[in-house]
Amino acid sequence: MSTEEEILARMKPGCICKGIKLHRIVQAIEDGAASFEEVAKMTGIGGGSCDSKRCGQKVATLLQNKKEE
Repeated sequence: MSTEEEILARMKPGCICKGIKLHRIVQAIEDGAASFEEVAKMTGIGGGSCDSKRCGQKVATLLQNKKEE
């Protein structure tokens, strides 16, 4: 991740319900998380009022992008 992308990820929400920033999700994936469950365990996302609908989609997209690299 470039410096600019990292700065933006630190500002963007990753899990609105839990107040977790996107950079924590990205870091979990870079650290080896390969599923939503692994990302959730590493970051604390999911299980909020939206029942993981918002952050689940973000994680799915990030995981797909990681596979395509």
